[in-house]
Amino acid sequence: MPTICLDCRYIGPRPSGIGTVIQALVDYLPELAPDWHFKLLRNGALQSPLSQAANVAEVVVEAAANGPASMWWLPRLVDLADVDLFHAPANILPHGLTMRTVTTIHDVMWLTDPELCNPRPWGWVERAFYRHGINRALRQSDAILTVSEATRSVIKRLQPELASRTHAILPGVADHFRPLAVSASDRKRLGLPPGDYILTIGQDAPYKNHEAALRGFATAVSSGLALDLVFVQRRSVGATSLEQLAKALGVAERVHFLAQLGDADLPLLYSGARALLHPSLCEGFGMPLAEAMACGCPVITSDRSAMPEVTAGAALLVDPLDTACIAGALTKLVDDPALAVELSRKGLARAKDLDRRAFAAATLEAYRRVLSAA
Repeated sequence: MPTICLDCRYIGPRPSGIGTVIQALVDYLPELAPDWHFKLLRNGALQSPLSQAANVAEVVVEAAANGPASMWWLPRLVDLADVDLFHAPANILPHGLTMRTVTTIHDVMWLTDPELCNPRPWGWVERAFYRHGINRALRQSDAILTVSEATRSVIKRLQPELASRTHAILPGVADHFRPLAVSASDRKRLGLPPGDYILTIGQDAPYKNHEAALRGFATAVSSGLALDLVFVQRRSVGATSLEQLAKALGVAERVHFLAQLGDADLPLLYSGARALLHPSLCEGFGMPLAEAMACGCPVITSDRSAMPEVTAGAALLVDPLDTACIAGALTKLVDDPALAVELSRKGLARAKDLDRRAFAAATLEAYRRVLSAA
């Protein structure tokens, strides 16, 4: 029976969309293929095993998942001699792998729009790094998996010859994302405002378009909406500049920046929000969309990239470059309670379609195809 190596090092102490996708594979692959053997590469910061399944072995690797050591010397860091298939689930394919390989490419922004990823000086180094790793994955992987048809379409446009070995498999949303009652003590513990709030969540990167979210919010509240805006992001330069912009727009007292929350608290955050405002310029998938819908939180998101595909008619779609359009969607949602109820209902139904076990099963089928072609 085959041995599959899955790099799980994106699962770590800090919440990560990619880590969430990989967790579904950890949770279901050993059960779906009980006669196969799985070797999981584990983040050194984790103190407990990823899986208790009998057909799983774990190897702690201290090097970062998407770092230089992993990119160029992974076979020197880990004994992969017994591995029949290596799954690189985080965009880049390490050098020197001699077995069959599968790479999950979440998006190709480093190839198409690198300025949306990291415009700071260090971004030039990251651009070279990720372009190298992604291009190797596109050239050498026996199968390329994407987390949306949107990303698959971009890859096909860039390199049409890859169409036959590129497959889209939409991830699922974890079961603990569900509608919850949010108490006053929950609000106090999480640092939420006492009244209604809009939620914007995601890392500090230009493609998340948080400045437009703030400008759209400021326009909406200037016309009388009684709302606050809550940001949850990896706090860095972006949060400081947003705080300054909020002051300049006259809404600083209504804008809140929460510390990075644990995964267990996110359902409360979504459940208490009037809406998730997610006007990204590009997404491979956009895990907050699925999580919000599963919690019954109405969604306002972009009319481009993967967002319409993921929400599938269960969200208000806006032009992310038009702050008046964002403001109009916020006003429309708040002024029309029936619309909010409808979006909540549609979102719950859509989230049920995004099944983690089905995602793992489709990934396993991709492994079977690659191995059978060997």
